[in-house]
Formats: sequence, structure tokens, C-alpha cells
Amino acid sequence: MNGQEWHKKTIVLFDLDGTLTDPGIGITNSVMYALKNFGIDVEDRSRLYKFIGPPLSQSFERFYGFSPEDARAAVEAYRVYFSDKGIFENTVFEGIQALLKTLKSQNKVLALATSKPEVYALRILEHFHLAEYFDLVCGSLLGGERTDKGEVIAWAMHRMTAEQGIEHPEASAVMVGDREHDMIGAKRNHIPAIGVLFGYGSREELSEAGAWELAETVDDLYLHLTGEVYQGGAL
Repeated sequence: MNGQEWHKKTIVLFDLDGTLTDPGIGITNSVMYALKNFGIDVEDRSRLYKFIGPPLSQSFERFYGFSPEDARAAVEAYRVYFSDKGIFENTVFEGIQALLKTLKSQNKVLALATSKPEVYALRILEHFHLAEYFDLVCGSLLGGERTDKGEVIAWAMHRMTAEQGIEHPEASAVMVGDREHDMIGAKRNHIPAIGVLFGYGSREELSEAGAWELAETVDDLYLHLTGEVYQGGAL
């Protein structure tokens, strides 16, 4: 799809971590806290950036060889730090609020589709004054259900039909995210996806996962989704 046509999409699904906000400090501090419970010290936080995006339990298993039981225990330890401190050790990428405001002025339907538990995602959106722009907030459950991004997107599509009365929302939707999981999850739901390069995924990762378009900057994403060039200035 030509980049100039993305603005015709009337439904936009956004990933959270690495797409709307930069959670690098909070997530890595939370992972460090969890790993210390297993006697593992990590001094270079950049080694933990790979935890940003994928489901946590999968990351503890994949990157540290944890058993499913230990991975679940690590996630619980992670949440001890994250729910109190790490959740707000986070910043909104510059220009994101302007993008969301413009999309809503164009009467787009906006949904958050994140592997993060919905309760945390909503707290983050409210804390950074972004919740008002979203029609739906879709994520995982604290019990570990619905962590796969494809499942999250499918849940968002179901809710759009059930709550918004939108028939076949996938025909009008585009997914925006910074990791391969966003691209793969969108493909499973027959939705095109834009990969953003200002987050934590590489150009190679996103391209190989099937991104239809890549946005180098928030300004690029603004142009793709709104059809307008961001002029800057106060909101």
C-alpha cells in the first residue's frame, strides 16, 4: 500500500510500549528487580530492552531459560516493582499526543492493543492524559490470558463489532507497533501494519515480520495516518 493511502483507514490500533511511550527505564528496572529474586544481577540495562514488547513470561523463558513455573514467579516479582514504581518510569514520545488529537478530530476509531495487562495500560494512558483519545483499551489479563498480540487484536476487533457496531472492522483497520509481535498479530487478523522505528524493534525485525510500511519518526507516522504534515506548536 502506498504510504499516502494510510490516512484512508478509519480504525487505528496502537501498541503501547515503544510506540506511544518509551517505557525503557520502568520495564528494565522491573526486570532487574525480578531477576534479583533469582540471584541474577544485570548491570547493563540495554541487555534487557529485548523484554520491551513481547509477553513477559515468554521473555523470561526465552532469554534466561526459566521454566514456565519460574517464569510465572518472575512475572509476579516484576509486578511488585512495576505496579508501584516502574509503571510511571515512562515518557510519551514527542508528537504522539498531537497525532492522537488529530486522528480523533478526523473521527477515527482508536484502540489500544497491548500485551500489557489492561489494568496497567489504562493507568498509563490516564496518567499521561492519553485515555481520552481511545475508544477501546485492549490488553492481557493479570492471570496470563490473552498475552499473544494476535489474540489481543482479535479481542479488539470483537469489541468493535459488539460495542461500536462496526461490521468487519478489519477491513478498515491498520495496526501500528514497534516489534515483530505487532506485525505478526496484525497479519493473523488480516490487518495491514505499520512498523515504527523510533521504538525498540529494528528495521530488519519489522520488515521480516511483514510490516507493510515503516515510519522512521513520529512525524512520518503522523503523515501516514492523517494525510497531513505536522506543523508543530502547542496542542
